[in-house]
Amino acid sequence: MRISLFLGSILLSGLANAACSPILQHQFKTLQGQPFDLCQYAGKPILVVNTASKCGFTKQFTKLEKMYAQYKARGLLVIGFPSNDFKQELESNAEIGEFCKLTYMVEFPMMEKSSVTGKTANPLYQQLITASDTSPKWNFYKYLIAPDGKTVTAYSSLTEPDDKEIIGKIESWLPKK
Repeated sequence: MRISLFLGSILLSGLANAACSPILQHQFKTLQGQPFDLCQYAGKPILVVNTASKCGFTKQFTKLEKMYAQYKARGLLVIGFPSNDFKQELESNAEIGEFCKLTYMVEFPMMEKSSVTGKTANPLYQQLITASDTSPKWNFYKYLIAPDGKTVTAYSSLTEPDDKEIIGKIESWLPKK
């Protein structure tokens, strides 16, 4: 009986991983040090953004948070990856978390600070760069991952989170109200 349960759990975990596209097979830690598994969002649209607290585009946090609040119940994940690749991020994860919470009331998940460019880019960003054929040119570069987990569209820092193209794609992928 125990062997059957063990084998069943292995089979189920294998099926769960098979449903999770390779681009989502990553685990991170939030700014608060909590584990975060991207596979839990398989089949849903995901907007990935590299952030920085001292950037001219930092005001985009407001629109990102508004988007998250509006669409999260229907399945959208907005996820931030603070990075100092462009020398505009605060020193510690605690400082970043406090800044985001107090200044912009950010509720969407923010991961620990990591690199998003070059050879030191975190594994998700390495895959996003490969899938979209473009790397972040600056802070608040955006990658929209389709629910199929294969289609990735990149948007420059100049593209606002509430851009019609981004919103149109997201709404087309979400269940109707």
